[in-house]
Amino acid sequence: MSSTDGHTASATSEQALATLRRFAQRRAGAQGCEFCSEALSAEHRHVIEVGTRNIVCACTPCALRFENVIGHWKLIPRDPKRLEGFQISDLQWNALSLPINLVFIFRNSAEKKLVALYPSPGGATESLLPATDWESLVSDNPVLGEMNSDVEALLINRLKDARDYYLAPIDRCFELVGRIRLNWRGFSGGDRVWAEIENFFATLRADSKETSTDVQHA
Repeated sequence: MSSTDGHTASATSEQALATLRRFAQRRAGAQGCEFCSEALSAEHRHVIEVGTRNIVCACTPCALRFENVIGHWKLIPRDPKRLEGFQISDLQWNALSLPINLVFIFRNSAEKKLVALYPSPGGATESLLPATDWESLVSDNPVLGEMNSDVEALLINRLKDARDYYLAPIDRCFELVGRIRLNWRGFSGGDRVWAEIENFFATLRADSKETSTDVQHA
């Protein structure tokens, strides 16, 4: 069963909008590094504050300070990975008890738990995720065991006829939340929001490399 918390939903909604603004600024190329105030190129990096999920922009030298480290800040990876052959049955999906067929799931290291968020007109809403359901998915898709806490998420899109599964950078997930919130109209969302969702996943697919759901080591 889904669980909503007004404060949590509001906070994640603001994060989503802030992330969307940063992606717009990235395209405009007019902003400075949050750490040193140096001017940023259009293809700058994003860093997440682990405790608050706040996402900020950083120049390359500052961003790389937070790569592969355990601490207050973490570098968000650039590249999404499309999971070919992802295994999830309708029974497993239904067990998640989500109100829509769109969710992203990540490990929150600060709270030491899995977090499942789904987009809504009001922003990102958290849903309970029983540990046994996640363990079943990891057993069927070992690549999930290597998902980077806080900065990567399993993004599932089963809207309409889609069956798309990604390991996506967390900023891209909050970008999707922001797009949906900004473009939702009326009860069903309207044509504009569905076009935004389709455009988002078309871009994500184009940016992705295909990854096996099995763990392979050299």
